Amino acid sequence: MKSGKFTAKKIAVLAIFITLSLITFIIENQFPPLFVPGARMGLANIFSFTALIMFSPVEAFIVVAVRTGLGAIYAGNVSALLYSFTGGVVSMAISSVLMYTVYPRVSVMAVSVLGAVAHNVTQNIVFVLLTDTSTLTLIPYFILAGILSGAIVGAVVLLIFKKIPLSVFEKTIGQKKLQKLQPEQQQENLNEN
Repeated sequence: MKSGKFTAKKIAVLAIFITLSLITFIIENQFPPLFVPGARMGLANIFSFTALIMFSPVEAFIVVAVRTGLGAIYAGNVSALLYSFTGGVVSMAISSVLMYTVYPRVSVMAVSVLGAVAHNVTQNIVFVLLTDTSTLTLIPYFILAGILSGAIVGAVVLLIFKKIPLSVFEKTIGQKKLQKLQPEQQQENLNEN
């Protein structure tokens, strides 16, 4: 399946990713923030990051855009859309550049962590610009939260690709695209033996 072509199968997979992402967002939204106000684990990003690896940046951006839009409607907070959407777009842009230019010299985990840190820092900057306050002193805490959440998201994405048989992905996207993760999977297999 070509990355730019939207077949019924690809649309169905993206719809599943968006649904799972939105459900995860809704559940996570029920818990109090982490270290600082507004800081969340960002577990909904598991599905946009998986879409980036399986397909391309276009599909990953679709998952981010639809999930943040629906999440803002669900939460009844349109201003949250500005933070989530902007952070998600910047995060996915950085993750896309890293995955398509320097991977596998940097690991999936490193890409996830850098994307999460960029997401949190972007949200803080947008908050400062919109509210005309100077809360940039919270950026170190947002960076720590980004490192933690990025590591968790990266670990879950790696676990997905490790535990689900490759034949499942091959039926969805074709074998050519899956070779993107092969160096990392081969290294894990060597470490296990």
